[in-house]
Amino acid sequence: MKISAVIPTINEEKTIGSVIDGLNQLGNVEVIIVDTNSTDRTREIAASKGARVIEEPRRGYGVAYKAGLKEITGEIVVCLDGDGTYPTDIIRPLIDVLLMDGVDFISCDRITLRTEKSYTTLHYVGNGVLTKTIGLLFKTSLKDSQSGMWIFRPYLYRKMKNLSDGMSFSQDIKIEAMRLGTLIEVPIRYGVRITKPKLKTWRDGFSNLFYVFIKRVSSSSD
Repeated sequence: MKISAVIPTINEEKTIGSVIDGLNQLGNVEVIIVDTNSTDRTREIAASKGARVIEEPRRGYGVAYKAGLKEITGEIVVCLDGDGTYPTDIIRPLIDVLLMDGVDFISCDRITLRTEKSYTTLHYVGNGVLTKTIGLLFKTSLKDSQSGMWIFRPYLYRKMKNLSDGMSFSQDIKIEAMRLGTLIEVPIRYGVRITKPKLKTWRDGFSNLFYVFIKRVSSSSD
């Protein structure tokens, strides 16, 4: 079974090589890197590891993912960050769960096994506010609405609507997955970041909260 892995990047030269090495251990995998104007050696390192590199000059978390997901050819899709915080060695067991349990979408839960080093109290509280708001508006029971590692079937993604171009793409794709199919969360050990974070905590947090309500209104009008 062919696996497509999609990773958005910007200045990940310190970690992207090891992430791709981990993905290559899966066997029949295509790695698609969507690079948004890195000024370091991210693109060169990724290409040297056998990844396909797509250059996307427009900024935006959702923009990058949409560009990469257009190009997938695999029967299973893996999405994760290029900063080494998400474990690649758990992907194969997660794919087995996806197939054996007949689910459509697995989202990796960073909260259950959280440590202060890997996931700060500020992010924990902010994530909690967003997750509870999503639960109230969409009647869901997510533990980690902002997780950036997912394994899913591509047909489900192709049916999704109203996905954000920004950071709220992460919560949007989970809301759509629950609306259209079967989603489960699996706890993972989230790693310690060694590169500069791309997330702007306060700005992106309030933006994501705002877009939860936009998503609710747009969903009601469909």
